Amino acid sequence: MKNIFLILVVVLSFTNSQSQTIKSKMSNKLEVATLANGCFWCTEAIFQRLNGVEKLTSGYTGGSLKNPTYKEITTGRTGHAEAIQIYFDPAIIVYQDILDVFFSTHDPTTLNRQGYDKGTQYRSAIFYHSEEQKFVAETFKKALTEAKVFEDPIVTEITKFDVFYEAEQYHQNYYNNNKTQGYCVAVINPKLDKFIKKYKDKLKKN
Repeated sequence: MKNIFLILVVVLSFTNSQSQTIKSKMSNKLEVATLANGCFWCTEAIFQRLNGVEKLTSGYTGGSLKNPTYKEITTGRTGHAEAIQIYFDPAIIVYQDILDVFFSTHDPTTLNRQGYDKGTQYRSAIFYHSEEQKFVAETFKKALTEAKVFEDPIVTEITKFDVFYEAEQYHQNYYNNNKTQGYCVAVINPKLDKFIKKYKDKLKKN
């Protein structure tokens, strides 16, 4: 994978114009982003540390079964993805910055898999909430592809958001509540360390 920061050059003209448009439309209220990029224990821990993120919930989306449980979605037969729903202040961080972190903190080229986690519930997906978000996501993905930032094709799906089901309470704020747990130490800590080094200028101060 090439340096993910190449996207800042590749989509500079796009982001400059679109950032101002989206920011002016969304001023004085939070915007929501729904993303799936592997185990939500990992993704929650990363995104909740971004400055401008006001609320984050782990849950399930993109499937057919109503009110699915964790046990049901782990079968891979409900069609849901483990996802996070992020409420952020676009005056502080814009949607394409969210996508920058999204694409740089997981492998968007592996179909239905992130590391040792396998199944459709671990697929890479962006669930857009507006035509603006759809345009940003598609343009972003196209720019990454054309710049050959990743050696393999990006398989991230871009799908219209439908419904989000909040995961069981023990999944919420999982890393912060279980820092000494084996998975957190072995898997999440290394990801967080890399993320913090790369995005230290975009992190919350406390």
